[in-house]
Amino acid sequence: MSRLKLPDISIITGIALGAGAVLLSLLGNPVNSGICISCFLENLAGAIQLQDSLRMSYIRPELVGFLLGAFFMAKQNRRFRVTGGSSPLIRFFLGFFMIVGCGVFIGCPIKMLLRLGAGDLTAVAALLGMLFGIWLGGKYIRAGSVLDRAQSMPTINGYVLPAIGLLLLIFLFLKPAFIRQGFSGPAAQHAPLWISLAVGLIIGGLAQHSGLCITGGIRNFFLFREKTLFSGVVAIFVSALMVSLLTGQFNLGMEAQPGAHHSHLWSFLAMVLVGLAAVIVDGCPFRQVIKAGEGDVDAGITCFGMVTGAAMVITWELRSTSAGPQFNGQIATLFGLIFCLTVILSYRKAKRQR
Repeated sequence: MSRLKLPDISIITGIALGAGAVLLSLLGNPVNSGICISCFLENLAGAIQLQDSLRMSYIRPELVGFLLGAFFMAKQNRRFRVTGGSSPLIRFFLGFFMIVGCGVFIGCPIKMLLRLGAGDLTAVAALLGMLFGIWLGGKYIRAGSVLDRAQSMPTINGYVLPAIGLLLLIFLFLKPAFIRQGFSGPAAQHAPLWISLAVGLIIGGLAQHSGLCITGGIRNFFLFREKTLFSGVVAIFVSALMVSLLTGQFNLGMEAQPGAHHSHLWSFLAMVLVGLAAVIVDGCPFRQVIKAGEGDVDAGITCFGMVTGAAMVITWELRSTSAGPQFNGQIATLFGLIFCLTVILSYRKAKRQR
């Protein structure tokens, strides 16, 4: 793998993500949600009793695999570097609001591409929203609105998130009484454990090696016309489309799409929030998990924010249903957009004062 050029690894990672996600759906994961970081985090929050919906309670092996696969690959390639200390509270709340946006759309950026690859045209508004959010974030990056520089930290800090991942893996197999698992609804829809874990480990390792990030790839293309990571993003969509067609899971249109709604304005605004927040924290929800596995303490704090957001999306009824977004979710989306704009404008002002 080390002899491959980076664009090749990005494409391989994208193919593994897109094709692997569709195959996981075929093996039991929810339709069009073979891989969805926000959905997986909502399930995790239920499993550890941070939210009380038993139907959304399950430790997803894929999520654990992403974290540990990235950790093992980073250690293998000597790219495990422990850094942190960059605006931790802001990162926590940006992680929180990223998951709020995902909840209102019903899916993370990966699931958005999977839905598009399966013919779900309701995801087009979300794609346009995410592109606008990334463009807006890139515009302010050019103007100097970036969070504080991370510093090297004692190595033990980088082992906290991988250790939590290992603990979750132990819980998954031992099934202690305080870990909940639902037997109906989304929690009951899952591929075989060992296959899910293996897919997660492989994709996690590849993603760490390639640096693949949905929002990062698009941001780099917007800002620098750099196509390395963007080629991986395209590969996710193309591979998901091809496997969906081959397995009969392709359904072109807006009607009768699983896990979707027709409130296109709120899908657009929700993914503006996700794209903008992801640019500020330098990575989409999937990328935050991978970075946490390779020693990035700031990404770990963002992940804690995302888990908190996943719990509150259920408990505070911030997510959408097939009927559309709930009022609380609409308000939270607007608050998230205001928070993001306040952050970038504050950092821009601070830079000018220096």
